[in-house]
Amino acid sequence: SEFQRLEGAYAPSTMRGYYADVEAFENWCAENGILDPFPTAVETVCAFLVDQGKTKAPSTVRRRLYAIRKVHRLLGLPDPTYEEDVNLAMRRVRRSKPVRPKQAKGMTRAYLERFLDSEPDTPWGLRNRAMLSLGYELLTRRSELVALRNEDLELRDDATLRVLIRRSKADPFGEGRIAFTSQRTATLVREWQAWKGDKIDWLFCPIYQGKPIDRSLETTTVKRLVKTAAQRVGLDPDDVDAFSGHSMRVGAAQDLLKKGFDTAAIMRAG
Repeated sequence: SEFQRLEGAYAPSTMRGYYADVEAFENWCAENGILDPFPTAVETVCAFLVDQGKTKAPSTVRRRLYAIRKVHRLLGLPDPTYEEDVNLAMRRVRRSKPVRPKQAKGMTRAYLERFLDSEPDTPWGLRNRAMLSLGYELLTRRSELVALRNEDLELRDDATLRVLIRRSKADPFGEGRIAFTSQRTATLVREWQAWKGDKIDWLFCPIYQGKPIDRSLETTTVKRLVKTAAQRVGLDPDDVDAFSGHSMRVGAAQDLLKKGFDTAAIMRAG
């Protein structure tokens, strides 16, 4: 219940992570005969981290440590997580299981063209073409893409779109950034909007039985449509598996690097 104080201050995904990690710790304590996990002893935290490190990635173990820390602070309890023994336990976890971060396979321009051509001439294909093309050109995260609303897009005199991306992982206060599209992407988006109609404010929405539904898409839909397109064009299963909801952003950045743009410029763009 103390976590309710955090509602609105953190992203929903962060809150879900806190709840899941605290639940994992409480379940572990119950299995090990620790009936009252809070406040937590330093020895308990260390044992939990080392045990979790046997099956979980170091990043997951570190996130669970942060959740334990947050509970103690919310309850006004002495925080054991800054003790040196806890730091040493985390070092053991990292050294025992080094994990290289998995990079999503980039949906570069070459892949984008193949994916767009493979989409069927259906409402779903109309929506997916607009999403793939827009996500690539704006270098969006999947959460940014599904959060777009009609009012965030402005048609310019040159038939391109000016897009306001209101909130992202790197912009927690929603100040937003401005990005622009090509004429082709603007056309794809407008064709989708014409089919969807103006009664639904979300730019991209689900389609059920051939009709648009008034709610935003789940972020998992972005991942699914990229992987489905990769399967449809006959890519190797390993390549299909390497694509994710971030592939549009990664691929666009790779293309910009090849064109000679420096990393600072790409970071500003995305």
